[in-house]
Amino acid sequence: MFDTQHVGHFSPKVAFALVSFALGELGDGLNIFQGIYLVNMGWSEGSVGIALSLMGLTALLVQTVAGDIVDKTLFDRRLFLVVASIVTALSASAILLVQGDSEQGLMYGTKVIEGIASSFIGPCLASLTLANFGPEHFDAIMASNILWGHIGSVISAVMAGSVAYLFYPNIQYCFLVIGLSALIAIIFIRFVPQGDPLMGRGFQGDVAMDEQGNLERVPSTMSDHDIPPSSSSDVGNQKEGLFTGDPKLTPTEIPEASSYMEVFSDRKTLVLCLTGWSFHFANANVLLVLGELMGQGDGNNNDDDGPSRSAIPLIAGAIVLAQATMSLATIVGDKLTDRGVGRKPLFMAGLLTLPLRCALIILWQDMGDSWLLSTQILDGLGGGFFGLLHPLLVADITFGSGRFNVVMGLTASCFGLGGTMSNFFGQMVVEYFGHTASLAGSFFISIFPIILFGIAMPETLGNRGQQFLKHEEAKTNFVPLT
Repeated sequence: MFDTQHVGHFSPKVAFALVSFALGELGDGLNIFQGIYLVNMGWSEGSVGIALSLMGLTALLVQTVAGDIVDKTLFDRRLFLVVASIVTALSASAILLVQGDSEQGLMYGTKVIEGIASSFIGPCLASLTLANFGPEHFDAIMASNILWGHIGSVISAVMAGSVAYLFYPNIQYCFLVIGLSALIAIIFIRFVPQGDPLMGRGFQGDVAMDEQGNLERVPSTMSDHDIPPSSSSDVGNQKEGLFTGDPKLTPTEIPEASSYMEVFSDRKTLVLCLTGWSFHFANANVLLVLGELMGQGDGNNNDDDGPSRSAIPLIAGAIVLAQATMSLATIVGDKLTDRGVGRKPLFMAGLLTLPLRCALIILWQDMGDSWLLSTQILDGLGGGFFGLLHPLLVADITFGSGRFNVVMGLTASCFGLGGTMSNFFGQMVVEYFGHTASLAGSFFISIFPIILFGIAMPETLGNRGQQFLKHEEAKTNFVPLT
């Protein structure tokens, strides 16, 4: 059943963009500032690595379960998104209470809570997008969501960097940005329609919206996993874009989903998980190392020097440059996808940027901060293509199975595991062997996902739902409801 409540207040695409903007500000882009702050508080690099890794480690354990809960829930997914935003902001802001290296327990505990809460944000937003726009318009709206998420991260980094620079060494005030972001997200989530809850978990639906918010009939590719027949009869009850039925579902109305084993053991799922894990294992620590290299001792890259005040705008600049490039990469990737360019070449292009970035940082670490800062262009290209294609690949693999969000959670868990291991082991290597050794390790690890994805991953563009929708029909355009 399709719920279009609140569509009249904002264009649905605009409502999703505003929420994505606020959630982008909530993202972990401020982790680098937290790392700098904790080092200034006397924490060792290893302790910082543990603190920043705990969020990822918790998310690793929770994200698959979070995705499964989002799939199965009978509650409004927008409520999950509101609660997750509030808890994430409160736990991330707890760093304001840290006054030295004696509050490690507080920091570790709040990072665990932040990891749990943030695990629901991605699956909820992706599910609501699929629930409203269906499989045909999902790619375009997700591209818009991701783009505005990057823009939110840019604004967050600029605001945090400016506050940190002005109030240095009391840079903890920059974390107030997190609370403001949560408030913006809560305000605009109420304008996001609930859509079709069943289609939001990857089942075939009857009705979806186009990018302008007009209701259209989804092409009939029915299977055993379809929504109940009673819901399809309600399509005729829609007038002026409003569904007259009750969007809430009872357990007896929920169709049977594919088995966990069927979707988890699919080769494409396994390849995506392992590729994402190894990419993030190589990548996550690089920005932290870059931040530690920039602005040290007025250009003298002594590993024992703490970050100077000049490092703050440089680090903010690194985040802004990367996120701005990610925004451009998202736009370009979306346009290329519309023109029929496959997922695989775009994803491969993103993977190839990481070893090049690591090599350039190693070669340029003594050439000045501006040279180091420029390597963030590669980070933006890689992150932009990776972030855009991740939900599109999962939708291609799982649509029709009813397991869209749990696979989103599973893949995100694998990515989080890689990032957690990267922060932990990368900072340990920095502490005992130096920055160059840590970057060299990332370089060699980054070769593996390129080889794996290039050999083992088939092209998925144009194959969305074919594995799970038994009665395929030729792809047709949406037919507007009359």
